[in-house]
Amino acid sequence: MTVSVVLFTSDLRVHDHPPLRAALESGREVVPLFVRDPAVDRAGFAAPNRLAFLADCLTDLDRSLRDRGGRLVVRTGETVAEVCRAVRQADADEVHMAAGYSVFARAREARLRHALETAGCRLYVHETVGTVVPPGSVTPQGSDHFAVFTPYFRRWLAEPLRGPWPAPQVLRVPAGLRSEEVPGRAAVSGVSEGLAAGGEGEGRKQLQSWLSRHVDTYEELHDDLAGDATSKLSAHLHFGTLSAGEIVHQARRHGGVGAAAFIRQLCWRDFHQQVLAARPETARQDYRSREDRWRRGREAEADLRAWQEGRTGYPIVDAAMRQLAHEGWMHNRGRLVTASFLTKTLYIDWRAGARHFLSLLVDGDVANNQLNWQWMAGTGTDSRPNRVLNPVLQGRRYDPDGRYVRRWVPELAGVEGAAVHEPWRLPERERAAYDYPDPLIGLQDGLARFRAGRRLD
Repeated sequence: MTVSVVLFTSDLRVHDHPPLRAALESGREVVPLFVRDPAVDRAGFAAPNRLAFLADCLTDLDRSLRDRGGRLVVRTGETVAEVCRAVRQADADEVHMAAGYSVFARAREARLRHALETAGCRLYVHETVGTVVPPGSVTPQGSDHFAVFTPYFRRWLAEPLRGPWPAPQVLRVPAGLRSEEVPGRAAVSGVSEGLAAGGEGEGRKQLQSWLSRHVDTYEELHDDLAGDATSKLSAHLHFGTLSAGEIVHQARRHGGVGAAAFIRQLCWRDFHQQVLAARPETARQDYRSREDRWRRGREAEADLRAWQEGRTGYPIVDAAMRQLAHEGWMHNRGRLVTASFLTKTLYIDWRAGARHFLSLLVDGDVANNQLNWQWMAGTGTDSRPNRVLNPVLQGRRYDPDGRYVRRWVPELAGVEGAAVHEPWRLPERERAAYDYPDPLIGLQDGLARFRAGRRLD
């Protein structure tokens, strides 16, 4: 019987999995392989929260494969070397994997293709595993990518969707292949206390619960910080425990304005992927330079630390930053507010904020993290690059009763109503009762500094 290797990367599931389906189509034996590559860690993946979530995902994937007669083969080493070693040991003649679009993923694929061709083994790379629409398949006339979301969204909506495909019922793994022990979450230190559980089983359960209970109100409540009505599926999408295409199919079947608004947010993921695929340098460089003179030095470093620790003196900013530290996740509205505050009010380089987010976010994805940061910094694809979100107004609008702030900033638990968003306005005697810092800078002063630094005056 012929043998195929399926290399799992950020597609840790058995449902709607094109590489696994293709490998099984001819009745082949399959080597489900995951390589723990130190180069991935050096490239910035090795944040404790993502390693812990990954451990959950691998444990769940191994369980799913065993339920079908197989198992996950785990190896540690350089990916190309370990894949080639598995090919030799199993006498495989095909390798299947999902397409990746980062510089790292493309370089890995090129090296793997060359090595396998030399060994007489074919590599098949499958699209639409991690995205709904592959980067580069939807382009405007005269360009290799869309720089504006709305026209991309219109074209994206019109694209035909494949699948979704069911999980295989049975698979056979060649006997005698060595595997390391599947890592467990307990082996990872420094994990956020409130980090959610990972794995395909958890993701599918979470998706069904959210679609049945919350998607109908998504359009009106997705920005409600205290209501916490978002799907929280971003980590499952990042690790590929859920198929983005299958989610779109299920949301469309559900129907309604909430589902339509949710699908639009899924499109943003693909939009950023196609920008990064076309302009890989934007992971580190401005997509559109504004010739910023970002603040540096001791004072800027102190402000950055205060922002990271959730003690800027602006409650909505501090609440969101503390949520990030506790959960390894932050509400999307919080991400917008905190990013605007760092880059526009404190006028600190977006790259410093992006690095901090990637050090904690369980859904830390290069395309979406870096390009959303650039969006808020005004160096990305935003058509209004100089917009500044006022944290006080954002708090009043999206946390009108202050419940979100009080949940994450317990120092202000005794402040009633909307006054929690401006504690510096409380009478002196009341302010003294709260162990909470004064604002790092006045909003008008911050705006003036930003305008001067970007030479808007």
